[in-house]
Amino acid sequence: MSLADLAAAERPGAPAETPAPPRGAFGRLLRSELRLVLGRRRNLVLLVGLALVPVLLGTVLFVTRDTAISAGGPPFVDRVTGNGLFLVLTALVACLPLLLPLVIGIVSGDAVAGEAQAGTLRYLLLLPVPRTRLLAAKALAVLVFAACTVLAIALSGLVTGAAYFGIGDVTLLSGDTVSAAEGLARTAGIVAYVGLSLTGLVALGLFFSTLTEVPVAAMAATVVVAIVSGVLDALPQLSAIHGALLTHHWLDVGELLRTQIDLGVLGQGLAVQGAWVAIFGALAWSRFTTADVSS
Repeated sequence: MSLADLAAAERPGAPAETPAPPRGAFGRLLRSELRLVLGRRRNLVLLVGLALVPVLLGTVLFVTRDTAISAGGPPFVDRVTGNGLFLVLTALVACLPLLLPLVIGIVSGDAVAGEAQAGTLRYLLLLPVPRTRLLAAKALAVLVFAACTVLAIALSGLVTGAAYFGIGDVTLLSGDTVSAAEGLARTAGIVAYVGLSLTGLVALGLFFSTLTEVPVAAMAATVVVAIVSGVLDALPQLSAIHGALLTHHWLDVGELLRTQIDLGVLGQGLAVQGAWVAIFGALAWSRFTTADVSS
């Protein structure tokens, strides 16, 4: 945008004209957002921290596997010493209640509010790109980061489990045994399901981020909703609403370790996430495209 265009836009009574975005503008904007999210030192530290969880867990299990204190812990932990593939599942399940929501809340809550607090959001909106596309680029960047968090845990768990305990045929929950190759395929399905289960949380965090110029407030609100959802899910008196809670279907990954996988169970969990994405994605879009930005 030229200086003349800026002057005309600020002149009282001048007609507001939105120039058409140049070809490839969204791609450049998305790449810029990805560099911002994936290149930020804080976010890299968070990824490294998550990747260390299966290393720590695997090390503890390796050191204590022949002792009485080896019993107990997260679900499937008793199977890890027999097959390193289970370290991936155990680490993911251990991170789901708090660590993954905390990390996703930090990044998604900062997506818009962080720009507003730093004073850069106003200048971003001067770009010849509609607000809808800007929000879409930010959402995609956070989704990519969410996928990276799950992959960091899974790849670290796979390498650590293979190094400490080896990888062999997998004994399913029903007692049947499948080959190591099928076990790897089922593990990949578990990783994909966990990643998709975080999409509702991303949409929620993005919505909170559009409501405030204080990133910490958006981060805290996102994490609190995830924690409260888990608390409500633990109350049998509220069983009527359990199916619609954000976190209720997160642990349905165990379905992929059954001989006959019930796709209906997995589909229901993904449908709930889709509903959260649709609702809070629409709210975030409505807020972002209509709000006055002063900073």
